[in-house]
Amino acid sequence: MAPFLASVAALPQLALRALTPAPLDVPVRWVAVSELADPTPFLEGGELVLTTGMRLEDPGLYVERLVGRKVAGLGFGIGLGHERVPEGLVAAAAAHGLPLLEVPRPTPFVAIGKAVSRMLAAEQYEDVTRAFQAQRELTRAALRGPEAVVSRLARELRGWALLLDTAGEVRTAAPAAARSRAGEIVSELPRLASAASLALPGPVVVQPVGLGKRPRGYLAVGTPEQLRPVAHTIVGAAVSLLTLLTEAPRGERELRAALAAVLVGEEPRLPEQPVRVIRCAAAALEALEADPAGDRCLALPTDSGCVIIAPEAVAERVIALAAPLGPAGVGDPALLTDVARSLEEAGRAYAAARRSGGVRRHDELPAQGLLALLDQPAAADLAERLLEPLDPTLRSSLRAYLEANGLGDPAARALGVHRHTLRHRMKRVAELLDRDLDAPATRAELWIALSLSAG
Repeated sequence: MAPFLASVAALPQLALRALTPAPLDVPVRWVAVSELADPTPFLEGGELVLTTGMRLEDPGLYVERLVGRKVAGLGFGIGLGHERVPEGLVAAAAAHGLPLLEVPRPTPFVAIGKAVSRMLAAEQYEDVTRAFQAQRELTRAALRGPEAVVSRLARELRGWALLLDTAGEVRTAAPAAARSRAGEIVSELPRLASAASLALPGPVVVQPVGLGKRPRGYLAVGTPEQLRPVAHTIVGAAVSLLTLLTEAPRGERELRAALAAVLVGEEPRLPEQPVRVIRCAAAALEALEADPAGDRCLALPTDSGCVIIAPEAVAERVIALAAPLGPAGVGDPALLTDVARSLEEAGRAYAAARRSGGVRRHDELPAQGLLALLDQPAAADLAERLLEPLDPTLRSSLRAYLEANGLGDPAARALGVHRHTLRHRMKRVAELLDRDLDAPATRAELWIALSLSAG
């Protein structure tokens, strides 16, 4: 939005003085310097016209022409052709409601032009910044679904927003009272067949949502005032995000089709077999979504990272994506009916990877150790119950303490904490577990529990 004439007139370095009672709350879109008797053929409207009155012959006619062109105001420079602003010009400007500013001799016209240019640039930067921030907030809202996007859009525009389906039914409205506007919008939707968007009184803007020739829905927004260009940019961002949310990826459609087949008793088309289960850091989910291999996988966030079920054909690609992002554990190949076993294997490999770093595969773990002789599910369950009182920080601290054979200084260095901090943590562990950490049997028991635990 252009700066108001009042803001320009208030700049102390310009020393401008208003000579008429006309309000100065008009936007200044540019500054034009002209000594022509009729400068209007070279104006578009919204300019602050600056003159020294060198060719001023008929003040009344001059003012009428400027008002007819809808200029923002007139600045008259004194000290050159005129020692003061002509009274006839002041009277004509007052009669026609034209803001008239006196420009003192020390103030060059170019200084006024530069000041307005800086203010215009600041307004444009503010619009760009607002659009960027709004797009970021809308993107964050999109993670929660279309309802959150529509709600955020209404807040950004300080108005209301409606998301309609192809039949004109309201999918979501923000605020809820905006549902009452659906009827008038639905009646105008046929006009969208020949237009990219639809402007209605109110003001209201309606845009189709979707990429194909047939929309997947419609987004309508209403605001107290006519939408500015920055607002149209924000609405466009919301339409793009809603399009992404409604245009389901091919992989998602296949999974929904498989679920539907199960529900109606048909034979579902399941992902190719065998598969591998991979446990890794949560950051791998984002990397997987950006890679074509992600369309062939099933991924699930967990408290300690994520679980990915990957067909054997793309398993190595998924492992390569996950490896730089943190520890990863890989189960042995399995049929879909035996995924639970591969999940347990991946959990044990992940626990080993969290101790040593990198990628650990279940088939590469030592099979001849004492841990391999234990009843793994029962032992892992017992280990989890034993360690349940400890949060992740205390568990990692206990692991480092045991790996250092109970020596505080090397354990503290490995964790990057002060030795007194580690000592306090070990005291807390002993209290929570009601065990003596100086006892060899206790250390052995806790080490086995940590080795079996996937957490």
